[in-house]
Amino acid sequence: MRSSKLEKRPPRSANGWTLQSAEGESLTARAGYGLNSKESRTAKGPGDFMLFATVIGLVVFGIIMVFSSSYYDALDKQGNAFHYLIRDIEWAGLGLLAMLFTSYLPYRVYKKWSGGIIIISLVLLFLVFTPLGLELNYAVRWLKIGPITVMPGELAKIAVIIYVSAFYAGKPSRIKSLTHGVLPMLGLMALFAGLIIMQPNLSTAITVCFIIAGIMFVAGLNVFYLITVGGIGIAGILFLIFSDSDGYWLRRFTTFTDPFADPRGDGWQVVQSLLALGSGGLFGVGLGKSIQKTLYLPEPQNDFIFAIIGEELGFVGCALLIVVFMFLVYRGVHIALNAPDLFGMLLASGITIMVAVQVMLNIAVVTSSMPPTGIALPFISWGGNSLLIFMASMGILLNISSYSKKKVQK
Repeated sequence: MRSSKLEKRPPRSANGWTLQSAEGESLTARAGYGLNSKESRTAKGPGDFMLFATVIGLVVFGIIMVFSSSYYDALDKQGNAFHYLIRDIEWAGLGLLAMLFTSYLPYRVYKKWSGGIIIISLVLLFLVFTPLGLELNYAVRWLKIGPITVMPGELAKIAVIIYVSAFYAGKPSRIKSLTHGVLPMLGLMALFAGLIIMQPNLSTAITVCFIIAGIMFVAGLNVFYLITVGGIGIAGILFLIFSDSDGYWLRRFTTFTDPFADPRGDGWQVVQSLLALGSGGLFGVGLGKSIQKTLYLPEPQNDFIFAIIGEELGFVGCALLIVVFMFLVYRGVHIALNAPDLFGMLLASGITIMVAVQVMLNIAVVTSSMPPTGIALPFISWGGNSLLIFMASMGILLNISSYSKKKVQK
């Protein structure tokens, strides 16, 4: 005769996560909001110090590289060589406060807030196309509200992570249903991607799609559906490229295939990026000694900062930076695998996917391995919204790690 209490090893789903007890009680509910105050106190422990140290190291390195890469651009456009350095330090300080705050805020509260968060994110994306939208470099990606500039595309990333994680954690069996679990998320993916592409901002749209698809896969999505979603996504991108009436996306695509065909026009930025990487050689020309940042590579402190890193620190510097990012992703995976409940696991997975995808896309653009489109290198590129969102996301990871199963289990 079975005990009325939960068994030590209850049935598990296909992805290894415990879904219910012998009597059918949802363990995700028990591990989530069902934890009583005593269990919450005993489960709480210190966060992942290695993750924290890695993030701080990347941010400090980013501040150094932003100053190095932006010196001449800031002097030319702002009249102050320290302009971007000062602003980056300010945003890093705000990011640190945000990371500390989210590291102490119990991650389970985001499950309650998920509906409101996704609605706010959608409203902000719609507001981009109103008079509040700010146009810079032929794109409307920002909201100008008094002295504050907000980039809704950056907020959309963490919003979909929270919402999709809560959607599947609330009812894990949804992922097995095409109509109730798969199609709603594909609709959400299409809505967000469409609004972001209209800005236009293809790289952020791709990142959001990757995040949603990645969380669905972790939640147990059938591989056939995943391949189908990927095929639809590729078909959509090709349709966007070849159906564009003014040829904007087609020019970007042809620039990627042969940037040297128009080295003084559409291919200028990519060509200068490749020249910077090639000039760096094995060990680089030395920190602060880049030639391409002297007004050759446009806005080198932004999306193409990896090219300046390659020029000044060489192949070795780039390789070491990639290794650090790989370690950061490894810690994220470790935290996800040891999360105490399904929501924590999906939330940690989504944040880790966001970092990994954005690093890969940025490096792919800088090395001309994909069509050029603006996307920041996490923690490194200049950009207050991006830095703030990424550091706050790391705080969420730290909070999840403080409830690690290894700390709970005796």
